[in-house]
Amino acid sequence: MKAIRVHKFGGPEVLQLEEVPDPAPGPGQVRVRIRAAGVNPVDTYIRSGSYALMPPLPYIPGTDAAGGVDAVGEGVKRFKKGDRVYVVRTAGPPLTGGYAEMAVCGEALVQPLPATVSFSQGAAVAVPYGTAYRGLHHKAHARPGETVLVHGASGGVGIAAVQLAVAHGMTVIGTAGSERGRTLVREHGAHHVLDHSAPDHLARLTELTQGRGADVILEMLANVNLQKDLDVVARFGRIVVIVTKDATILGLALPNATPDDMASIHAALVAGLANGTLRPVVGRELPLSDAAQAHTAVLAPGAYGKIVLLP
Repeated sequence: MKAIRVHKFGGPEVLQLEEVPDPAPGPGQVRVRIRAAGVNPVDTYIRSGSYALMPPLPYIPGTDAAGGVDAVGEGVKRFKKGDRVYVVRTAGPPLTGGYAEMAVCGEALVQPLPATVSFSQGAAVAVPYGTAYRGLHHKAHARPGETVLVHGASGGVGIAAVQLAVAHGMTVIGTAGSERGRTLVREHGAHHVLDHSAPDHLARLTELTQGRGADVILEMLANVNLQKDLDVVARFGRIVVIVTKDATILGLALPNATPDDMASIHAALVAGLANGTLRPVVGRELPLSDAAQAHTAVLAPGAYGKIVLLP
């Protein structure tokens, strides 16, 4: 079969079209004759050698794709030859990837593709829609009636997020950098569309939310936008950053704790004080008249325990 292979990391020129052996499905695997392969930004990061998870060389790039089942391995029950499918993930490098005429996949990582959906559309499902769904539902726990801000809403993940959020009953604010992109975002149901190249576009978001901010923000470019996101996220809002480590940053302000939260906190603290596992450290005791000095000291470097005022 023909396939794109990468023998060394580098620029786009390292993508080489080659003849390679047809992959054979093992037990629990299906072989898909690829009709369309999705191209994602992550493919370029891997190819350049700058991604956190790197495949062994040489490898065939590509994760998501769509086509027809060509052969099935022992024990496969869900699919038969000829079934239309989209690929969630191939069996992986170096033997198989989506940029090829055929790819081998685990049975659980292939899904039925309805006849109403083209193969090219099927190749646009796994990474973009999977990312958007995980961000909205698994991470942000988005609720109907909330407002979501989707940065870069005209891209693959962005459009997927817009469609999913609209279907979930959310108010959707999308951004795009071109008029063509903004038209696309409107066509897919966003309630408000902003030009993210305009310096005041987040001020417009504040107006649209009557000063509350967005309950959920899906962030594709945290190194540029994260501080701005913190300025416009609503109280109890959630910012989901699309990041390789799947890490979570949790914000808190103690005054926002509910009565139940406070009861739980202080039940634990009282028990810890009583049994001696909690021992507050007092670094300085100052007379009440030295309150100004205490305010200077509490911000000084070299913190050492708690500063207290004695009336």
